[in-house]
Amino acid sequence: MERKNSLNGEYIVIKANEDGVNVIGLTRGTDTRFHHSEKLDRGEVLIAQFTEHTSAIKIRGNAKIMTCYGEVESETKK
Repeated sequence: MERKNSLNGEYIVIKANEDGVNVIGLTRGTDTRFHHSEKLDRGEVLIAQFTEHTSAIKIRGNAKIMTCYGEVESETKK
């Protein structure tokens, strides 16, 4: 994966390790708001991109997140 000089345009890959993983896109600007959400089931993969509208991505549930900077696992809230 090619690295870019800014976060704008970079992709992340999210693989659900359980059913019901929520992926929520948050907007840029003075008022941060939800602008898109997806629910993934175990084994499903979502490729997401940071854009001029998306400044953050929130992941709720057990998932593997892969970026050009490395990998991280999110955990289920207990």
